[in-house]
Amino acid sequence: MARLTHPPRPWRGAVLLVAGAYFAVPLLASLVFTVDVPGQGFTLGSYTQIFAADGFTAALLRSLGLALATVALALFLTVPAALAVRLSGSGRLRAALEVVCTLPLVVPPVALVAGLGTVLKWGPDHLATTPLYETFVAIQNPSFPLVLVFAYVVMALPFVYRSLDAGLRAVEVRTLVEAARDLGASWPRALFAVVLPNLRTALLNASFLALALVLGEFTVASLLGFQPFAVWIVQASGANAQLSVAVSLLSLLLTWGLLLVVTGLARTRGATGRPARTTRPLASSAHTRTTRTTRTTRRKEAVR
Repeated sequence: MARLTHPPRPWRGAVLLVAGAYFAVPLLASLVFTVDVPGQGFTLGSYTQIFAADGFTAALLRSLGLALATVALALFLTVPAALAVRLSGSGRLRAALEVVCTLPLVVPPVALVAGLGTVLKWGPDHLATTPLYETFVAIQNPSFPLVLVFAYVVMALPFVYRSLDAGLRAVEVRTLVEAARDLGASWPRALFAVVLPNLRTALLNASFLALALVLGEFTVASLLGFQPFAVWIVQASGANAQLSVAVSLLSLLLTWGLLLVVTGLARTRGATGRPARTTRPLASSAHTRTTRTTRTTRRKEAVR
């Protein structure tokens, strides 16, 4: 059989070249700005000063902690809801959940900050004599502001839900659960040992999107008066512009590194084509039972 040959398409290379230049030129310009100091020539002083800069370590650790808390809370809220709606098979519930989860896309961050600020100002004035006053104070702790976690969860909700919904569309959740239940698994084991391993790629994508959003978010944190990593970079640019650009480049490398880790984990999952080792027996049995159920259904349809 003759091999199919495609005519050369030079426009593809031109598009790739323009797209690469669009992303590479600003990064190269930033790199040159950080290493080429007027009067000193080539120097890596901007990068060597990063770890000694005042507030760098605290701001970075604060952002990473906020990102991890946001990912955990967002997944804790969306995964059970999405699974319950999928298992129920109700179209109305699914539409309602989709509307609720995508609603933050139409709410500007400024409006979200205005609402949060009003509540945070109203609480201490009206709840000063109640135990809730301490709660209002605790969630605004500058070292780890929990109020930012709540705001970030709302902002990340559309991206987390979309990633989970794409993963759930590719998996027959009800069939997997029924097969696991037929094999004697309890409801928690069917969900944690069969369903969630099959959603690992969707969970990783949702986690990465939420992580990237938190690490780069500036508006909400700045207007509420807190100092995570993005706000620290902007404040540091007033004192040392080259240092702030060097930190921005390192934050990009950190984000890309996390993306490569997520991509590597997803490819490992796709290459093996099977769930994690601890869940392999039950998950494999559930897959086998699912395949048998599908074949039986097809045979019945053929006989009819």
